[in-house]
Amino acid sequence: MPIVTIQQFPRDLTQKRELAERITQAFVEVYGVAEESVQVFYNEVDSENWAKAGKMGCDRQQGQG
Repeated sequence: MPIVTIQQFPRDLTQKRELAERITQAFVEVYGVAEESVQVFYNEVDSENWAKAGKMGCDRQQGQG
């Protein structure tokens, strides 16, 4: 049973639905597994809970991702 974990910034529910569908279809096509066996977990991290290059995400300017 494939399990996919995605760590990301918060996203719109519509986007997450589409991504889950596409990931599921990729596993069905490539691995030949049943859709029901594919699980996708989203771990959303707010900008105050991550850092890059020693700077907190909430302290970084837009576009510096």
